[in-house]
Amino acid sequence: MDQVANASLSAVAWHAISVDEVMGRLATDGAKGLNPADAAARLQQYGPNRLPEGKRRGPLARLLAQFNNVLIYILLGAGFIKLMLNLWVDASVIFGVVILNALLGFVQEGKAEKALESIRNML
Repeated sequence: MDQVANASLSAVAWHAISVDEVMGRLATDGAKGLNPADAAARLQQYGPNRLPEGKRRGPLARLLAQFNNVLIYILLGAGFIKLMLNLWVDASVIFGVVILNALLGFVQEGKAEKALESIRNML
């Protein structure tokens, strides 16, 4: 296909056109599918039908990313102010909340990455 045809295909709302028109535009047969030669040529041209690999971060980077939030900075600032005022119990509660929040976010993000990886492997 030439660039003009590719541009017009990418601008089409595929959900709004009929099945026959989609089959015609994609040059395929709805009952038989692509023949092996066409499938190989399209695989060569467009690549495999896979989700792109995301950037993988290590566990330390994932944990430190949990502290990169304005509200966390405010809580840390409040905790340090409480330490300077010798209010140890208040400071320890604030720091405990920050650490608990970071650990929960770390675990949840790890579970989400595993779920995404399993979805990617199923496809």
